[in-house]
Amino acid sequence: MKWFEHVQRRDSRYIGQRILKMKLAGRRKCGRPQRRFIHVEKEDMQRVGVTDDAENRMQTIKLVVVGDRDSGKHELLLTYTGTALKEEHIPIVFDNYAVTVIVGGEAYTLELNDTTGQEDYHTLRPFNYLQTDILLLCFSVVSPSSFKNITEKWVPEISHHCPGTPFLLVGTQVHLRDDSHTLEKLAQRNQHAVTFTSGEEVARKLKAVKYVECSAETQEGLKNVFDEAILAALEPPDTKSKKLCILL
Repeated sequence: MKWFEHVQRRDSRYIGQRILKMKLAGRRKCGRPQRRFIHVEKEDMQRVGVTDDAENRMQTIKLVVVGDRDSGKHELLLTYTGTALKEEHIPIVFDNYAVTVIVGGEAYTLELNDTTGQEDYHTLRPFNYLQTDILLLCFSVVSPSSFKNITEKWVPEISHHCPGTPFLLVGTQVHLRDDSHTLEKLAQRNQHAVTFTSGEEVARKLKAVKYVECSAETQEGLKNVFDEAILAALEPPDTKSKKLCILL
C-alpha cells in the first residue's frame, strides 16, 4: 500500500517555495528493504536537513522520458515537478527538470529529461540518452498509434542507444479511458482505448520492469510512476546486463 503526504508551506516567509513529502510504505517484494521517499525543491533542502556539503556529494539519478508527441509524457513531467503547463507548448529537442529525492536518509538528484518525439530530431535524441539510469516509455491509453510506436519505434531506439538500461512502460491519460467524447472519436476511426491488460502484456513481452498507468490531469497514479522508476534505478533487475548508452 502506498500513501502520500503533500506539505506546502503557506506563510509569507516561504511564498514560492514548497516542500513536497512523499512516503512510500515498506516493500517486501524481491527482498527490497523498506524505504521512505521525500521530494523537496532545491531551495528548501536545508530545511529537511540536507547540508551544502551533502548537496555537492549527491548522487544523480538520470531519468529519460520518451514517447510520441501525443503520448502525454510532457504533461507527466510538468505535473510531477509542479510546473505550469502552457496551452500551446512547442517542444524543443528536450526539456530538463530536477527534483531532490531523499531515499533511506540519502539525498539524490532526480534529473528528469523529456525528449521530443518529432522525427526531425532523431539524430539529436541519442545525446540525451547518455548515462541514463532509468527510462519511462510513455503512450496515451487513448492513442493507439502512440501505443503501437512503443514496440515499433521506441523500444528499438532505446535498445540500440541504451542496451540493458531498465525501463518502465507508462500508460498516460487514463482519465480519458471512460470519456464518452474521446471514445466516440476513437470509434469513428474503428479504434478503442488501450486496456490495462494490453499494457501489461506488452510490458512483459518487451521485458519492461513494470507497467504502470497515470493521469497528469487528475494525478491518479502519478507519484507511483516515479516511485517505481526510482526503485528500478537504484535496484535494477539485472545490473550485470546494463551497458553504457551509445550514440552510434
